[in-house]
Amino acid sequence: MARPATAAPATLRQRLAELRGPGSGQRPLDARALAALAANPGCRRRVLLDGAGVDKSALARALGAPAAFGQSQFAITRGHSFEARAKADGGAELVRLLHEQLRDGTPAPAPGSVDVPDLTAGGPEGRTARTALALREATAAGRWALLDHPLLALPVAGAPAFLEPDAVVVHPDGTWTVVEIKSFPVIDGAADPGKVGAAARQAAVYVLALEELAARTGDGDPARVRHEILLVCPKDFANVPAAGLVDVRKPRATTRRQLARLARVEDIAAALPAGTTFDLCLADDGRTAGRPAEELAAAVEAVDAAYAPECLAACELAFHCRARARAEGAVAALGRGLRGELGGLTTVESVLAAALGPAPAAEESGVPDPTVVALRRAAALRAEALAPPLTGIEAACH
Repeated sequence: MARPATAAPATLRQRLAELRGPGSGQRPLDARALAALAANPGCRRRVLLDGAGVDKSALARALGAPAAFGQSQFAITRGHSFEARAKADGGAELVRLLHEQLRDGTPAPAPGSVDVPDLTAGGPEGRTARTALALREATAAGRWALLDHPLLALPVAGAPAFLEPDAVVVHPDGTWTVVEIKSFPVIDGAADPGKVGAAARQAAVYVLALEELAARTGDGDPARVRHEILLVCPKDFANVPAAGLVDVRKPRATTRRQLARLARVEDIAAALPAGTTFDLCLADDGRTAGRPAEELAAAVEAVDAAYAPECLAACELAFHCRARARAEGAVAALGRGLRGELGGLTTVESVLAAALGPAPAAEESGVPDPTVVALRRAAALRAEALAPPLTGIEAACH
């Protein structure tokens, strides 16, 4: 966990590079990960690891608790193939689908009327600057424009996160629409509500980033970002694109509120023991960790986590955190709902002691703790249900 202390880094970027370790590239924080982070803002461990760009999948493997979720290679390939088809004509089909869904009475885009600016630039900072310039120019031109894989920056916990939506469409009136392309199908005009909701939460992050950019661009009006995103999916298992508008105002507001609650990365890093690093010391093959798992685990445990069962579907370190929560007997491992119901009883041991121990004493108000009373009542009912049936004279006396 702790290595010899070094001189204080001059910048947050240097400190985060130290946490990753020399030679470890920074993992980008994409919108899917950012939406998952916003869903659990109390987890300082994920805030720090994501903010530093640590490869949590590799870290989980080195800890002996590899992640068991994520897209298959087949799904990734299928998604890339469908996206390429949807954009095959230079974005004209995407713009046509968007105009068709708007139903605002404006004339349909004519062939060749969609601009596709070049967004090539070096490094994430260069790409975000090129995206901002392209948006300004397209807005001023008053024409349809499609920005293919623009790069946006969003401050998260005091560190910039670089986000890459599938596309952003600039309307002739100067407004902007996020385009999200997914490979799950629309069957008979309807898609899986859960998958649509996940896509909306992901797109809401892009909308927030665009609003940040719009506030610094041109007239500084974040209202130019439309609150409906265009969701494009295959129609009836074919590779033919179908589209619909999805209102993301609610997930956008929720995500904004949750991100504001995140502790700052620099504050979390400053509280770590001197020399703490998550460097895996990879071997020449680039995959085998040369650092002892016990040392890595100590570094990870130096940062507080907020595990909940929902993490299993959203975080690469979830299995490690679950094992630690279970070993500590934490009630949180059983779910946030139960954790909230039990109030100050945070461990299974304390819950059992309250349920099976002596009768609770009255509080200063003269009223016993209602949580303890409910636990004792539940324990009594369970004991009564599991007691062997009474027979003969015992049953008659009872």
